[in-house]
Amino acid sequence: MNTQSVQILDTLKSRFPDQVEFRRKAIDDVAVELGFGFKGASELIGDRFKIARGLYNFSAVLKPDASPAPVAAVPKTAMKLAAQVSSTINEDAYVPAKDPTYVKWGSFDDVLTVIKSSTFYPIYIAGLSGNGKTMMVEQACAQAGREYIRVQISPETDEDDLIGGFRLLNGETVFAKGPVIKAMERGAILLIDEIDRATNKIMCLQGVLEGKPVLIKKTGELIHPSPGFNVLATANTKGKGSEDGRFVAATIIDEAFLERFVSTIEQPYPSRTIETKIVSRHMEKFGKVDEDFADKLTTWSEIIRKTFADGGVDELVSTRRLCHITQTFSIFEDRLKAVQMCISRFDLDTKTAFLDLYTKVDPSVQPEKPADPVAQPTPNAATPAY
Repeated sequence: MNTQSVQILDTLKSRFPDQVEFRRKAIDDVAVELGFGFKGASELIGDRFKIARGLYNFSAVLKPDASPAPVAAVPKTAMKLAAQVSSTINEDAYVPAKDPTYVKWGSFDDVLTVIKSSTFYPIYIAGLSGNGKTMMVEQACAQAGREYIRVQISPETDEDDLIGGFRLLNGETVFAKGPVIKAMERGAILLIDEIDRATNKIMCLQGVLEGKPVLIKKTGELIHPSPGFNVLATANTKGKGSEDGRFVAATIIDEAFLERFVSTIEQPYPSRTIETKIVSRHMEKFGKVDEDFADKLTTWSEIIRKTFADGGVDELVSTRRLCHITQTFSIFEDRLKAVQMCISRFDLDTKTAFLDLYTKVDPSVQPEKPADPVAQPTPNAATPAY
């Protein structure tokens, strides 16, 4: 029997030590409780143990003071570990809440269609920072009512973080399944965020991106993807590195790895009309609506992006930064201060240029003039200097 069946039977035996016959509901309930899903009990509810409709007898394997033997196909070292190690269970998957401030635009409908189809169709979403890539996937899952697991990638991310590894819990060594395995078992949407920040350690996902079963080498357990499982990845680049140096942490992703994504979506910043609607929605969220300010902000960001495209400036104002300005404005109720506080992360020249441009776009604000230096009296020839 496989490792999942062994753990289900061990749990049933510990709870009902004198019982060898079980109803299907009791078996399914334990499988779900252990994080395997209904599919995890498939081996136990076959003809081998069935004695009547919905009733199964495990007397052949549930012997007094004996545990069911693991399958011979599992390596000996893995069998020993599987007998001694259990899995930690926690709820990483959830159905995201619908965000009333979210505005559907761009490729949202395409992403939603794929997610609703429950088809395994890996998608790579590339676009500049702060243009709503992650939010698009999250809100598509919210609208479709699909479970969603988000994995944040960094240069340190490895197989242990993704597939799972051993942990010390209450003095015992347990195997904690990683987010990829949990998403596969639950048939959830797996979002790999900032995938171009990873190293070649994520090559362990190649089989996952093909929709094939994954062998957990540390336990010998073979995980089959449940229906509905899919992988979407976001990145600032297309996996070829950042030539302009804007995303210095972006790496070059192996070509064989990239080839496993069925399609790529290039997401730009939203149009000015859409962006104005997004900013206005955030103003409603923070209880400080100023349609004129929203219009001025998006006009300002549009000019900056056009100037950036022409090589006139080296920085951009993202949609996310406009939302930060909106939140800051709701606190301080000062347009210029809100803009100034949220662009202070740029170097002095860029910050000064952006602030100067905003004062031209919005005549209602004026930058503070530096105070005049105190005039020093001119020494009089008749007055002795001390």
